[in-house]
Formats: sequence, structure tokens, C-alpha cells
Amino acid sequence: MITAAVALLGTGLAATGLVVTTVPAAPAAARAPHARATRAATGTVRVLYAGSLEQVMNSRVGPAFHRASGYTFSGFPAGSKDLAAEIRGRVQQGDVFISAAPAVDATLEGARHGGWVSWYAPFATTRLVLGYNPSSSFAGRLRRGPWYRVITQPGFRLGFTDPALDPKGALTVAALDAAARRFRDPALRRIATDQSDLFPEQDLVGRLQSGQLDAGFFYTVEATAAHIRTIALGPIRETAGFTVTVLNRAPNPAGADAFVRFLLSPRGLRLLRGAGLTTVRPVAVGRGVPRPLRAVVQR
Repeated sequence: MITAAVALLGTGLAATGLVVTTVPAAPAAARAPHARATRAATGTVRVLYAGSLEQVMNSRVGPAFHRASGYTFSGFPAGSKDLAAEIRGRVQQGDVFISAAPAVDATLEGARHGGWVSWYAPFATTRLVLGYNPSSSFAGRLRRGPWYRVITQPGFRLGFTDPALDPKGALTVAALDAAARRFRDPALRRIATDQSDLFPEQDLVGRLQSGQLDAGFFYTVEATAAHIRTIALGPIRETAGFTVTVLNRAPNPAGADAFVRFLLSPRGLRLLRGAGLTTVRPVAVGRGVPRPLRAVVQR
């Protein structure tokens, strides 16, 4: 039984119509063998991952994994909670699941949840920050601060993801509630419950960059990838923790193992750090880590 005893904290909307990113397979002669399979690496590895990692997976990890292994990388980004719901409902089928919150993995563990997850390993963290549009009429005031006063001003257009569907949205609400208590400003608590501020994760960056929003709450990793200017939240500190697991009944378990081994290898971790993530030691929570992964996932 997976416990909640993991040293990471963390709690986007389904990406309807998203185009799945696929890196084509290399010729058979270029494929490397895998420890779990006797044949050469072949087939597609389908990775369902938190939408905030889309740029990292598409531009860095996916292509590098393909070059190193010969497997075809097929990634599908969406909100962690929504992805878990689609896995349980058999709407999405995958080999690997990457969540932005350990608590989401627990919703796939055990018979009553379909038994999709037996273990998971934390591997990286990222901070919650306020990203802003430098062309906004509020940009100068945000730079001068304090941010928690500026976002309550009339006419300010703020965006964040739905806390019911996305761990980042839940962290945003936690940050706003914490700021409301610390700075004794009930307006921040009202913002946390304003449904008009909620947007799908896959839309938030575009809305900010197009000027539809003055600011939004993002993870540092996605803000770095999209070149979004950010404001730190000062004493309000909220951090997301990413986890990875091989899904039970994965169509391509050998490929899934190969992907996780690459992700947690020194090369994979360097790619993550280069994207702005803070990597952590991958100590497995739960049982049943595949034998080929025991060299990279500690128990």
C-alpha cells in the first residue's frame, strides 16, 4: 500500500484536442537492446505527463530518449488529476505516468482505484511563482511590489488553473489563502474562490503572452521554458513535486522501463536541471519496482 510518507509536497484540465507529440522510431540497426527485453528496442512508449512539463518533454527529454534508445516517444500532457481520472476510466492508456503531486498517484493505487499504480518515485521539484506580461499596465507596479497588493487592484486580470483538476491550481489557492492570513487581506481569499480566474493549463501561457491576462500563477519550470517574467512570492512558498511510475498493465513495459531509466539517469537529470527543475533523489514509495529500474530507483 502506498503511503503518504514522501518528502515532497504538492497537490491541468484535460487537454482536449491536444496533438500528441511523437518522435519517430529509429531504423532497427540503430536501436539499443533493453534489459527487460531480449529483442532490440522497438515500438512506442506512451508517456502521460503533467502539462507543466510539456516543453521539457517535447524539446529535451523526448528527443534525447529517442536518440539514446531507439524507442518512439509519444507524450500526452494534461493536468495530473485529470490524467489520473482518464487512466481510471480507461480513456487514456499509457506506459508511464508523471504526476505533479504524489497525492495523485495514490488515486491510482489499490483495487478500488483500478490498481494502476503500485509504486512511484519523486524526481524533481519546482516553485510556484507569479508570471506577468511586461506589456501590462500593471507590470511596473508588480516589479515594485508587493505582488499581493497589486493583484487586488481594480481591472487586474489574473489567471490560474482549476484547483479541482490541477495540483498547480490547488497550490495557487493555498498560496492566496496563506497570503490572506499573513497580510490580513480578505481580498486575496476572494480571488482564490473567483471562478472567472480559472483557465485550462494548456491555455494559460498563451493568454498571458497575448495580453489577455496581466499575470498568472505558474511553475518556475514552465515560466523558464516560455520565457515568462516572474515575481517570487516572498514568504509564501509553495512547491510542486513531480513523480514517475510505470503503469501496471502498460502496453510496452520494456519501453516504459527504458524511459524511466533514461529520465533518472545522470543524463536525464541534467536535462531536467537545465530546464529549471530541482532534481531530488528518487526513493520509491510503495512496492513492485521493476528489476531493471532498481539501479536508478532506490527503495
